[in-house]
Amino acid sequence: MFTGACFPNYFDSRFMIELSICIATFNRGRFISETLNSILDQIQPSVEIIIVDGASSDNTPEILAGYQLCYPGISYYREQENSGVDCDYDKAVGYAKGKYCWLMSDDDLIKPGAIKILLEALKQNFSYIFVDAEVRSSDFSKLLLKNRFLLDKNRIFKPDAYRELFIDTAKQLSFIGSVVIKRDIWMQRNRQEYYGSFFIHLGVIFQAPPPENVLVIAEPLVIIRYSNASYTSKTFEIWMFKWPQIIWSLKSVLDVDKKKIVAHEPWRNFKELLLLRAKGAYTFLEYEKFLRCRLNGKMESLLVWSLSIAPGKFVNLICCLYVILFVKEKSFTLSDLRSSPFSFMGYGKSMCAKYKS
Repeated sequence: MFTGACFPNYFDSRFMIELSICIATFNRGRFISETLNSILDQIQPSVEIIIVDGASSDNTPEILAGYQLCYPGISYYREQENSGVDCDYDKAVGYAKGKYCWLMSDDDLIKPGAIKILLEALKQNFSYIFVDAEVRSSDFSKLLLKNRFLLDKNRIFKPDAYRELFIDTAKQLSFIGSVVIKRDIWMQRNRQEYYGSFFIHLGVIFQAPPPENVLVIAEPLVIIRYSNASYTSKTFEIWMFKWPQIIWSLKSVLDVDKKKIVAHEPWRNFKELLLLRAKGAYTFLEYEKFLRCRLNGKMESLLVWSLSIAPGKFVNLICCLYVILFVKEKSFTLSDLRSSPFSFMGYGKSMCAKYKS
């Protein structure tokens, strides 16, 4: 239950809403207060918060009821049935009154000063604004990645630089919290086609070239709580099938450019499967459900099946050692390997801890 101080004067109906922070949530009662507090600490009268709850069964409704009493600028819509994260984000944008919508995640944090920076950028009438994010451990105590776009300064893409925009941003936009979009553009484009994809924003953004310029803000404005995704149990399906499917469904993007983001069938890459096995995301269940019927030839089937039942701790150890010895950015990948149910003990684990910083 919300127990913080109330500041109802932060919202004033006399102000036109410039920015709607749209959040789709489901069973995030343990985290959503931190997310909202990071927003409310810097809220302005021209900013509203829209929350669509996909029928949470935890204490999310009670928590948000407390916030609504103190903050009339929060609009909370609780669904009777869970219709999926894509549909809920679409509904949130539909409820919004702002000229722009920031599609914020329900367990991450907005950094201090972020809203002020964003409101200033909105004055330049961009079609989209993509904000950078830093990645931290699930308790925010350890920095895993300083930024995701790897830019030294802000960058503007003109509408005729559409190919460059896609190549340089699509991979980073797998994180929805980076997306700020004009509401009119969202509403004018086809969204239903992307329900169930987990990446509706990608479908909307790259459905066609942007009408006006696009800004990428180099300064991280969001802190990502890593290894806390609500779809962790669906990791294999999402990254081996859902993600490539939406990228390869984009008719406005050339195939040669899609290949730079993700292979058409990434699950055919043994190295990808090996890493997913080490993370605990690829097991015999995934083999049976997704791969068995798609494999060609006995040798390929035998190899992929063998990996699905290979000793997870051994695979985790091998991958951890490989990352330590050969991967430049170690912290991010080692975090995944250490949070795996196959994470090994003893010497190997201490080595990971040593090289993680």
